[in-house]
Amino acid sequence: MKILQKIMYTHVFTIVMAIWFVPMIYGHGADEPVIDLVSDAPTDDVAESPGTDGIDSTWSDAHATFYGDIHGGGTQQGACGYGDLFRQGYGLATAALSTALFNNGYTCGACYQIMCVNDPQWCLPGSIKITATNFCPPNYTKTQDVWCNPPQKHFDLSQPMFLKIAQYKAGVVPVKYRRVPCAKTGGVKFETKGNPYFLMVLPYNVGGAGDIKAMQVKGSRTGWITMIKNWGQNWTTNVVLTGQGLSFRVTTSDGVTKDFMNVAPHNWGFGQTFNGGINF
Repeated sequence: MKILQKIMYTHVFTIVMAIWFVPMIYGHGADEPVIDLVSDAPTDDVAESPGTDGIDSTWSDAHATFYGDIHGGGTQQGACGYGDLFRQGYGLATAALSTALFNNGYTCGACYQIMCVNDPQWCLPGSIKITATNFCPPNYTKTQDVWCNPPQKHFDLSQPMFLKIAQYKAGVVPVKYRRVPCAKTGGVKFETKGNPYFLMVLPYNVGGAGDIKAMQVKGSRTGWITMIKNWGQNWTTNVVLTGQGLSFRVTTSDGVTKDFMNVAPHNWGFGQTFNGGINF
């Protein structure tokens, strides 16, 4: 009986040691195999986001209000992560979207044409084109006139843009809206953030559909690495890429993919912005 117990103990101990030893070889401590596995992943196997379906030219109903002052104060920064909208080329032609339109930030960068309708007392003729740069949060403590609560579709415009389609005293007006292509000047820009162990990239000035549903990064010594949307339009990876040149692969919500090769040199730093050279 004792001999049988010894044999069983030896067998179990061998299995436990094997289970413990395998992660020591292939686990997080082995940096090189992790990089190789990411690099060897098929470049067309991109985990797509639950983003929008691209440009839909159908007119739909919504409401619009405004926030901020006449100079755009109060509209900068925001939930899309774009920061200084004047420096980044968006200016005052922007809007914060209600929950029904914001789509957890995947709609950031999308462009809309908006016109005031069915309110002749306050509506002005013509239409405006804006880029989605912020989020209009819901307020569940109120039950009336809370325009950004689900399921309402609502645009909180900068004040100068609201005044192009309606009179100031209106406060809120019914509108028709539709998605339109984004017309941007110059190439897509890529702003690097983070630290040596965590790379965050903000793409902006994106033409075409404007909103991004998938993004990859490639170091000069790696293959294409799928990035994860962190918040707004900030995309991240935990793969260490310092000291390597960077390229980016961007897919917009209409399914168009473009490669931006050799965008950042090997000595790039955090807090810098690089021009991709081309656009959608």
